[in-house]
Amino acid sequence: MLKRIIKGIAGLFLLGIMIAAAGIAYAYWLYENELLKPLPVDKPFVYQLPAGTPLIQVAQDLKEKQLLTPLGSYVWLFLARWEQQSKTIKSGEYPIPVGTTPQDLLAIFISGQTVQYSLTIPEGLNFREMLALIHRHDKLIHTLKDLNAAAIMEKLGYPDQHPEGRFYPDTYYFPANTTDLAFLQRAHRKMRQELAAAWDQRSAQDLPLRNADEALILASLIEKETADPSERHHIAGVFVRRLQRGMLLQTDPTVIYVLGEAFDGNIRQTDLRVDNPYNTYRYAGLPPTPIALPGRASLLAAVRPQAGETLFFVAKGNGSHYFSRTLAEHECAVIQYQIKDKNSSRFRTRCRQYPQCEACRS
Repeated sequence: MLKRIIKGIAGLFLLGIMIAAAGIAYAYWLYENELLKPLPVDKPFVYQLPAGTPLIQVAQDLKEKQLLTPLGSYVWLFLARWEQQSKTIKSGEYPIPVGTTPQDLLAIFISGQTVQYSLTIPEGLNFREMLALIHRHDKLIHTLKDLNAAAIMEKLGYPDQHPEGRFYPDTYYFPANTTDLAFLQRAHRKMRQELAAAWDQRSAQDLPLRNADEALILASLIEKETADPSERHHIAGVFVRRLQRGMLLQTDPTVIYVLGEAFDGNIRQTDLRVDNPYNTYRYAGLPPTPIALPGRASLLAAVRPQAGETLFFVAKGNGSHYFSRTLAEHECAVIQYQIKDKNSSRFRTRCRQYPQCEACRS
């Protein structure tokens, strides 16, 4: 009797071991065949995981897209729920390379490494141009199209701030479904950081700038005046010396800013007489606000201007400028580089009057 009981127990124990072994073997088979085999795709693709999607719905979608077998979807769901005890999957668009396994797929969803789109905001744009660029990007959610500049700044939390020049020009990366407001918040925050950093590096000389906001205005003028990095500090020096002496800045980009979309590529004498506080041919000091988005180099140039005696500059037609110390030399340079007629009586007369003029000899 006792022996039969012992044999029965031993048999049940052996059966239990066999069942357990079979279960382990089956579980391993499921793991190997349903989780470790690459997805049945022959090219990379993007999988969109909407926010708030339940795991069971994700598994169902993967099955419907024939990325998982019916059995594999249950195995994947079990693994996902097990993993979700300590980690959560994140919504977004995910790049899925060829060779990805269902197990890899779950790891990708947990990683949050979604597809990143980019938008470059070039230096020198004004607010209107920047907004147009943002509104054309089809991967941003557009919530600001019907709002004016003041309403947009209120949305950003700066209702009393003029938007011009307040956003840092850079290349920004973002996932799909990012709003235009979130994009602007990043660019605005970056400009605040860059401006503060530049202001902290201002030179010891007596700058005619009362605060960082005025440095931003000056930087925007520098940005629009030259595309040559080597000239920025020199142009800043000219502007600073003119401000210190109470001279009009007389910088063309401010006139172009006043003209806006009416600017046809030419500045006329009538344009220089337009009564507008941004017109630095009529109004002394800096314009009321920035006129464009300055980059880091222009911000630094504004607070660290080049020392010297030059008070004028004129475009040479090759992207650079000729700098002059006196009005007479500047007028010679204008004839040399803008009129470009050395044989004119006006040029010859001026050369006789100012034989030491470097512009005439160049």
